[in-house]
Amino acid sequence: MVIQMSEIRAYLLAVVIGTLLRGYDCKNVLFIVIDDLRPDLGCYRGSDFPATTDPPIYSPNIDQLASKSILFKRAHVQQALCSPSRTSFLTSRRPDTTLVWDLNAYWRNVSGNFTTIPQYFKNHGHMSVGMGKIFHSPNVSGHDDPISWSLPYHRENPGKLEGHERSWKFVPDNDTIADPLQDMRIAKDAITTLGYFAKGGKYQNQPFFLAVGFIRPHLPFISPISYSKHYPQESVILPQNPLPPVHMPPVAWTNINELSQYDDMVALQASGAINSSLPDNTTLDLRKAYYSAVSYLDAMVGSVLDELKRLNLDNNTIVSLIGDHGYHLGEHGLWCKFTNFELATHAPMIIRIPGLTDQGIVTESLVEMVDLFPTLVEASGLPKLPVCPPNSKSVRTCTEGESLMPLVSNPSMKWKNAAFSQYPRTQSKTNIMGYTIRTDEHRYTEWPEFSYTTHTPDWTRLHGKELYDHTIDPDENVNRSADPLYANITRILKARLHAGWRDSSPSINPSVIVG
Repeated sequence: MVIQMSEIRAYLLAVVIGTLLRGYDCKNVLFIVIDDLRPDLGCYRGSDFPATTDPPIYSPNIDQLASKSILFKRAHVQQALCSPSRTSFLTSRRPDTTLVWDLNAYWRNVSGNFTTIPQYFKNHGHMSVGMGKIFHSPNVSGHDDPISWSLPYHRENPGKLEGHERSWKFVPDNDTIADPLQDMRIAKDAITTLGYFAKGGKYQNQPFFLAVGFIRPHLPFISPISYSKHYPQESVILPQNPLPPVHMPPVAWTNINELSQYDDMVALQASGAINSSLPDNTTLDLRKAYYSAVSYLDAMVGSVLDELKRLNLDNNTIVSLIGDHGYHLGEHGLWCKFTNFELATHAPMIIRIPGLTDQGIVTESLVEMVDLFPTLVEASGLPKLPVCPPNSKSVRTCTEGESLMPLVSNPSMKWKNAAFSQYPRTQSKTNIMGYTIRTDEHRYTEWPEFSYTTHTPDWTRLHGKELYDHTIDPDENVNRSADPLYANITRILKARLHAGWRDSSPSINPSVIVG
């Protein structure tokens, strides 16, 4: 076996740092990120399932992980798009701080040299290794962030069976033997890497941070055909709400550009306009393919978790599994992400902490993906992150979230009174930023004009507002912001939205918990 000099240097540096920090627990971390995964998982079945029309999802491996973890039923991303969301949770800062609102900006170039989760663990004695899709950093080779890793990043490319001609495809299982799908190869890379840290491996006894980013169920919805058996045609039905919410402002809508690029969609000449939808048979095919891709992805996650256990690493390894945002599957006539609706911002978050969550914990408290960084740090026994000051451009390491460890001890405790998300729009050359909060019972959204010079909204120039009452309308089918019966709650939520996330932060504003 040939070991590169860069690997030797990385190993020695990690050993030195690890020795200095030997007083800390320094558990390993297996960090799993799944692209475009809404909470269509068996463990989310119930009131927090994405839609009542979704069939029971076959996800035994993730469900098993959840049974030994803390399962966050109501976790929300800060923007429903790959790069802004990943940048946000990997740095624990919100889009208006990272200045990443699209797929083009790289935070180290446009905002500040902010420390990431894998970089922090590398700096504190762990070997930091990544593969698949973790970052979505443009203008960087492989959409990567090289400073975050101890070893060169490994990114697998799509295989021959994963062409982009069609929006979905079931691949014969036998064909994947000679030409494994992308996520199969990512899982294999993760399994091989875990062996390096096991007994007899070249990095044995060295704490590790292993990040594994899976591609599916991102478009195109591709999976081995055997996974489609879990979703017989009669179990896949159309959404009950194929039209936009009543009284929805047009600015809240998004087109279907990401879906319409595929040849089978081009042939349909679908407009993606408000009050339009895809043909019923197309919607059913896409939904079945998405669910099948989720079950295929679950099997890939299971293969990595099985290897972690086989190598006797599971009892000293924190496992974190998240989706980078939610997803629309034809509800309201919408597809993909790109909105401020519940289906776009709501994503899975599962954290297993050996010795603390072994019996399984479920919490309905509102949490945000910016909370992930400080939670993993505290769970690992490393120095806690300070809260970011209002202007944190020059502060490399801080958090705009909260450690969720108190919820491990008391999952029903009073916690954040709102989760904050946002999404940009441009209408008639006017820049707009939609800001939304999800509270225990409502979602409230405003669409003010936005300055990309000062990075601030003008709350006096609104292009729409929305209020959805989740106690009677969990699918967000009726916008009640102009309803006189909701005038008082609209006033309260407006003030909470304008006050911003700091006012809803338990560590900054303790009255959130005790009030």
